[in-house]
Amino acid sequence: MSSVEMIESPAMADSRRAMEVCNACRYCEGFCAVFPAMELHRDFAAGDLSYLANLCHGCKGCYYACQYAPPHEFGINVARSFALLRQESYAEHAWPAPLGRAFARNGLVTSLAMAGGIALVLLLTFLLQSPGTIFGVLPVTPGAGFYLIIPKAVMTLTALAAGLFAVLAMGMGLASYWRASGTRGWSVKDLRQACKDAASLRYLGGNGHGCNDKDGSFSTTRRHLHHLMAYGFLLCFAATSVGAFEDLILGWPAPYPLLSLPVLLGLAGGIGIIFGCAGLLWVKLQADQEPQARELLGADAGLLLLLLLIAATGLLLLALRGTSAQGVTLCVHLGLVLGFFVTMPYSKFVHGLYRFAALLRNAREQREAG
Repeated sequence: MSSVEMIESPAMADSRRAMEVCNACRYCEGFCAVFPAMELHRDFAAGDLSYLANLCHGCKGCYYACQYAPPHEFGINVARSFALLRQESYAEHAWPAPLGRAFARNGLVTSLAMAGGIALVLLLTFLLQSPGTIFGVLPVTPGAGFYLIIPKAVMTLTALAAGLFAVLAMGMGLASYWRASGTRGWSVKDLRQACKDAASLRYLGGNGHGCNDKDGSFSTTRRHLHHLMAYGFLLCFAATSVGAFEDLILGWPAPYPLLSLPVLLGLAGGIGIIFGCAGLLWVKLQADQEPQARELLGADAGLLLLLLLIAATGLLLLALRGTSAQGVTLCVHLGLVLGFFVTMPYSKFVHGLYRFAALLRNAREQREAG
């Protein structure tokens, strides 16, 4: 028996109680993936509850429909219970394990990472470069520009080290969750279904009728904003990948012309991230706080703010290149990126991996159920 099962947390106990009540009621079975998945179980082990919590997209439709929601004495609030349990699952499976405690102070950790990353990059740049280079008007020509401020080797090796650590830490955490939640035995058909559900954010649409983003009324606002943010992030990743390929393989060094593929991908991605993150922040602050885990708002807002600032400074850097403000803007942008990589495995960013694993198990179970 695992330590999680021996010493059950309040969030785990409350989630189990809620699922037992919901499994007897079954009024919400058409709302999302959680309730049909719940009905396949009579007993709920810790791994099953963690799976259901990560399958939940937090649309809150069940809260407004539930006859046992507060102020009823049962006090069923699945959205809140599962939000807390998801956060516990991130911390439980974090790698290295001691850093799992960062999830409990995620808003503070994100703030410190932003400030620390910026300070470190600025400090090292000012120590290693002359003020004339940092504040000078540098040529925007291949192999010059940014690389005259921070050498290409330094920029590449730092990004590679931080990126590899983030991928390793998230991969180890996902593998741990994968084993604990029973996500195995899937087929290619299950994988296709999970990819389709993840790419479309199907359950952020309340399985078709919309979610309760703000109150009891239905809306697809959060789904659209999440699409903007997620696909904006993927476009920025594509821009970086194309730029790396052109630089390292084809020998076409940055900075690139405004109408080049890396710049156009990054421009579209940055705009998507800014509108998506700003909109999601507004939705979170405007929403009814009762069905939410308010103690997790700092972690959610911290990640959204960090992504928004990275995108904004990236676009600002594009606008200011070739000016005397280019050097400082580059340092601030790269500092924020460094802070993001450091905190990525210990922020809500990992929810995408855990949720995909849950969608994959759900696809398998629904196929087997038939």
